[in-house]
Amino acid sequence: MQKDSTADAELIDRLRRRDPEGLAKAYDRYAPLAYSLFVRIIRDESVAEDLVQELFFRVWNRARDFDPAKGTLGVWIVSIARNMAIDHVRSAQGRLQSRIRPIEPTDQLVFSYKPIEPESVIDNARAIKEAFSTLNPNQKRVLELAYFEGFSQTEIAGQLQQPLGTIKSWMRSGLSKLRSVIKTGVAN
Repeated sequence: MQKDSTADAELIDRLRRRDPEGLAKAYDRYAPLAYSLFVRIIRDESVAEDLVQELFFRVWNRARDFDPAKGTLGVWIVSIARNMAIDHVRSAQGRLQSRIRPIEPTDQLVFSYKPIEPESVIDNARAIKEAFSTLNPNQKRVLELAYFEGFSQTEIAGQLQQPLGTIKSWMRSGLSKLRSVIKTGVAN
C-alpha cells in the first residue's frame, strides 16, 4: 500500500507539472479500471472508450485540484469517471425525452407519394385519428412510443417505469380497441 501511495504522489506531482509521461503512466495505471466502470454504467464499449479519453483530458487539466488529504489518486480518478458516466446517462435520457413528441404533430406529415384515391387516404387518416382519440392516456402513450419513436416494449417499460406485463397489456388493449373502432366505426 505504501508503494501505491508513493507512486500516486509521484504521478500527481508529474501531472501538476504537466509532464506528458506522468499522464501516460496515470493512463496505463487507471484507464482499465475507468473503462470497466464506464462499460458497467453506460453499457456501450465505444462510448466507454471515448469517455476514457475525455476522463484523462480532465485529469490532465484538473491535476492541480487533486487533494491527497481527501483520498488517493485512484479514488479521485474513479470519482471523476463515475460522475462522467452518470452525466452521460442523464444526458442520454434527456436526448431520449426530446425525441418524444405527442401524436398530434403527425397530422402535418407530408406524403412523398400521390395515392391513387386521395379521399380514401384522408378518410383512413381521419378514422385512425378518431379511433386513437378513444384510447386512454396509457394506451396512447405506449402506442406513440412504439410506433412513432420505435421503442421496444422493454424500452417503453423502462421509460415509463412500469412492469413489462403492464406495458404489453396496455399495448394489446389499445391495438384491439383501435382495430375495433376502425373496423366498426363505433367506440366501445
